[in-house]
Amino acid sequence: MKVRTMEEFATASGISRPTISRFFSDPTSVRPSSRQRIEAAMVEFGYRPNLMAVNFNRKKPKTLGLLVPSLTDPFYAGLAQRVEKMAAEAGYWTIIQNSHGDASGEVTALATLESLNVAGAILAPLGHASKTTAFKKLEGRVPVVFLDTQVDVEGPFVGTDNGQSMSLMVEYLVRSGGNPVYFDMPDINRNARDRRAAYVGAMERNGLEPRIIPVAETGWEFERIAFETASDLFSRSKRLDVDTILCANDRIAFGVMAAATEAGLSIGRDGNGIRIAGHDDHPLSRFSCPSLTTVAQDQEELAKSTLDILMALISGSSDRPSNYSLPATLVMRRSA
Repeated sequence: MKVRTMEEFATASGISRPTISRFFSDPTSVRPSSRQRIEAAMVEFGYRPNLMAVNFNRKKPKTLGLLVPSLTDPFYAGLAQRVEKMAAEAGYWTIIQNSHGDASGEVTALATLESLNVAGAILAPLGHASKTTAFKKLEGRVPVVFLDTQVDVEGPFVGTDNGQSMSLMVEYLVRSGGNPVYFDMPDINRNARDRRAAYVGAMERNGLEPRIIPVAETGWEFERIAFETASDLFSRSKRLDVDTILCANDRIAFGVMAAATEAGLSIGRDGNGIRIAGHDDHPLSRFSCPSLTTVAQDQEELAKSTLDILMALISGSSDRPSNYSLPATLVMRRSA
């Protein structure tokens, strides 16, 4: 007998529809004997409920929403994987939405989460292109926590302390070699501006003049943008009259390293090489050639802290700070 719906399952198993409904909403809400009968019947008839439909009708849904700017970026893919795993351990399943680096896609993704009866949402916005009204609309319906970058919307935020991480890297580069020139990233979000400002502040505290290499293009194709910008600079002056470049993130650093190699420049501390450093500890940073000196964001703690705050909000109480900034760790490799 093929059982397709909950009504058919109730008829086939001889168990009342309300009891079955309570079981799928919360297995502990029915008697152990009823739970055993339902589980046995599920095996006998091969029945699995439509979890989306069950969740949609729950007063206390067991789904979380997660929005990221790009799942092709390993940083966000890593965060998504950690959040999904930790949420599952807490009894929730995660609906992941990808805005694909596009503001209209982000609005659509937020509307989708709003329609799915999620218990709460973790939101990593695009940044300056984000439509704050869409975030405010979702925040008005469910608890939300912002992750990685902030937008002009009230709500708890968890991210890396860019001031600490950039200062850590600047001080290391100054101490171990030449004064770093800063290779900027596209001005897409608050992280871009915070890291640029943190570099300037760290240089000035060390009594040094900040120097910034700007990028004219915006968007999320960091490697290409950095490669084209650096290639143009290297072709006009083979060394840029600097021996150390600090990049806004590792993906920018990959583009700069590729351009330096094509221009015939050696990378690293040996000989007359140009030193290049990044930020984030991208999964490929260890395997670039040479391996990339960077600062590592604590993805495990970013995911855990964000989820802890969201769970507290869902339960109705929170003792955690509304803004939670985590320190980064220096990772010294061959590029600097």
